[in-house]
Amino acid sequence: MKYKNIKLRALEPEDLELLYEWENNDSYWLISNTVSPFSRYTLKRYIENSHKNIYETGQLRLMIDHIEDKVTIGTIDLFEFDPFHKRAGIGILLGNESYRRKGYSSMSLTCLIKYCFKTLQLHQLYCNILVNNCESIDLFKKQGFVRIGIKKDWIKTSDGYLDEYLFQLINE
Repeated sequence: MKYKNIKLRALEPEDLELLYEWENNDSYWLISNTVSPFSRYTLKRYIENSHKNIYETGQLRLMIDHIEDKVTIGTIDLFEFDPFHKRAGIGILLGNESYRRKGYSSMSLTCLIKYCFKTLQLHQLYCNILVNNCESIDLFKKQGFVRIGIKKDWIKTSDGYLDEYLFQLINE
């Protein structure tokens, strides 16, 4: 799947070290609800099983490649895929920080949204965003996501609790 300067692709064995770096970067753990590191073995097994389709696993992770620079800059995920209700959660990470704030997240979301609504024929997508994550809030709003709720004191931090917004995009 391509859109402008990015390509979304399936996981490859060569992605192991990059995933290991990103998944074990504890600065991302708050937004991904992670509380412990992943082993290379676990990630290797995850990659080995990534050939299974979303109907089997309920999730899909794609790597985001910058076409011109020929470098992987992030990942984009579908999770809690529900084929009966035709919905899925969506999350994105640009792990390569030098590519942030340049439109690549937006391009990646545009590409995945099109895939979800046309190929998977989903009715809706949703995402959860911490109230202090202004960049993600702006990104998803620009893609047409609407804030539909707030989960109070949802995420525990070392400084207390943070609220989390729930955003939704319905395919009309």
